[in-house]
Amino acid sequence: MRRVRPGAASRGALTSVAAGDTYQDYEEPKDLPRLWHVTLSVSGKKVALPDLRRALEQLAHDHPFLLTSRYASDHAEIRYWEEARDLHDAAAVALRLWGEHRQSAGLPPWEIVGLEVIDRETYHQRIADGYGPAPATPVGVHPF
Repeated sequence: MRRVRPGAASRGALTSVAAGDTYQDYEEPKDLPRLWHVTLSVSGKKVALPDLRRALEQLAHDHPFLLTSRYASDHAEIRYWEEARDLHDAAAVALRLWGEHRQSAGLPPWEIVGLEVIDRETYHQRIADGYGPAPATPVGVHPF
């Protein structure tokens, strides 16, 4: 059972749990940010590998939330955690990432060809079940 202090409903954020209530009885507010695991795949015309590596390293330097990037001369995959209110927000940020940082990081003019956004629980369940993407190790920029 969720308990709300008098007047708190109008403010929306203050809640309390009455004595005797269990943790399962407490509902988290639905609009708090959550962690989402993002895999962004891009591809295009072949580019020089040293230039691509430098660009991906610059992107990782500019945005330290990037866990890992894998690359080949005509495609790359970027994996990271995004904090967002919901899947739509996390996906919107991911879809802007490549284009918004193309010039500042020197990224090639490739198109986004794949996007996966999953919640933290799903990511960890996949790993525990032995399928899905392997944990993002080692961290950094690596060839496929």
